[in-house]
Amino acid sequence: MAERIVVDPVTRIEGHLRIEAVVETGRVVDAYSSGTMVRGLELILPGRDPRDAWALAQRICGVCTTVHALTSIRAVEDALDIRVPPNANLVRNIMAAALMIHDHVVHFYHLHAMDWVDVLSALKADPAAASRLAQSISSWPRSSMGYFRDVQKRLADFAAGGQLGPFTNGYWGHPGYRLPPEANLMAVAHYLEALEWQKEIVKIHAVFGGKNPHPNYLVGGVPVSLDPNDPSAVNAERLAMVGSLIQQAQEVVDQLYVPDVLAIAGFYKDERWGGGLGNYLAYGDLPRTDIREPESYLLPRGAVLDRNLDEVHEVDPKDPEQVREYVTHSWYRYDDGDDKALHPFEGQTQFHHTGPRPPYRQLDTSGKYSWIKSPRWRDVPMEVGPLARLMVAYASGREDVRAVVDDALARLKLPREALFSTLGRTLARALETKLVAGWLGGFYRQLVANIKAGDLITVNHERWDPSSWPARAEGVGTTEAPRGALGHWIRIENGKIAHYQAVVPTTWNGSPRDAAGRRGAFEAAMLDNPVRVSDQPLEILRTIHSFDPCLACSVHVVDPAGSTHVRVRAF
Repeated sequence: MAERIVVDPVTRIEGHLRIEAVVETGRVVDAYSSGTMVRGLELILPGRDPRDAWALAQRICGVCTTVHALTSIRAVEDALDIRVPPNANLVRNIMAAALMIHDHVVHFYHLHAMDWVDVLSALKADPAAASRLAQSISSWPRSSMGYFRDVQKRLADFAAGGQLGPFTNGYWGHPGYRLPPEANLMAVAHYLEALEWQKEIVKIHAVFGGKNPHPNYLVGGVPVSLDPNDPSAVNAERLAMVGSLIQQAQEVVDQLYVPDVLAIAGFYKDERWGGGLGNYLAYGDLPRTDIREPESYLLPRGAVLDRNLDEVHEVDPKDPEQVREYVTHSWYRYDDGDDKALHPFEGQTQFHHTGPRPPYRQLDTSGKYSWIKSPRWRDVPMEVGPLARLMVAYASGREDVRAVVDDALARLKLPREALFSTLGRTLARALETKLVAGWLGGFYRQLVANIKAGDLITVNHERWDPSSWPARAEGVGTTEAPRGALGHWIRIENGKIAHYQAVVPTTWNGSPRDAAGRRGAFEAAMLDNPVRVSDQPLEILRTIHSFDPCLACSVHVVDPAGSTHVRVRAF
């Protein structure tokens, strides 16, 4: 007999996500993903100065912070035909890469690791054995027996006092956990170390963007001056600090994060479920020259269908036949009917909630059941994110990517097909972080070389004045946010924003079914997942967390009664 398991809210993510899974004989046979908040940012931006759009768009989320500002800036620059100076491109790449490293490390240790790590099992570990294990996989300096003994005592004190903090309410002792106690103790220790480290790398954003979260941006470049000798600019001292932070980040990635993921993967490598759609989309990013030159992207653009790594399909976000959104099962309405699909240049954000009033037992999934729309690429549901980026890069023949991926698979004695799984998605995020950390160092060295050569230009002011703009212009800005392909579409008329739409990574991954009944990435990935304990759906959470959902990007809060609580007037 089928059982319907409801997880609401899914915790250890940003925002509110509800998952309903139909389970028969211990396996998921159907699944539904529901975003339970609404996003209305597209209704706030029209009528405003496009040069200010980044500051509002960035507030979509405080986790991926900088990416919406960058994407918005790129959309405006695309519409107004503005090219940024090389230094601005490098600074933007540094900020994007630093965010990706920070986000991936935090995701693994603080949002996802507890799906693989049985925290309370660490209390049974032998600290000497944990030390030997840690030293066998990495040269990370904090690996002594005494260090692990101290961490274990700290955890024991938490447990004895009933104050487990972030480890409260875990499914500890669940049969789905496989790590020995010593590996669990090592992971808990590294959880605490990563928590301490993550506040350091964000200082890079403070140097180049003035603050974090939500650093500053500027249409035409970056709002920072470069001068080795000016105390008010990014000078030699601040550049040296950035270099030190980058080196520290590379050490964390190479000696902590990647070895831990490989070690944990070794215990779970026969679990091949959670692969999902097998269709992967990447807009590409980290241009070595200019965002308008996709051939220069270190993260290439393209699409892979049906796990076929022998072919990469061209992607054009401006093509009205490519990126389109359905609202058939979403709480919105379209003027020409909810079974239509609209390209973002024609997209509509009209709320139309027909769902039940909370609290309720389950959703009516035959109708509308989510505040997330259903984007499709050429009418095909796609997965976006680190696994998608690596698969597109791998299929594109990128030798640096292939070397890192093939080396990890060889160490784990796994075939390439193992990547198409929950574990593969988690492994891909770590391998991407290793690649990005190396590229980050390259961006920094090039910026320093430019400054030493006397190039201090960070802004192109040529089209700053609205009098230089056409009466009507459209533009697309794209980036690869940590969670995947992100796009902003803008139309400017008579110097003001006339239309704005954003399609974000978790909209792709967390989408409900479309007009043809095709599942989104979350829903497809849950199919055939085991559920060993029905009231402790660890395996469902493991798969959903492997995408690193960000519902704040996909949806925003709306009052169910439609009341106005705060009205803000911007001048």
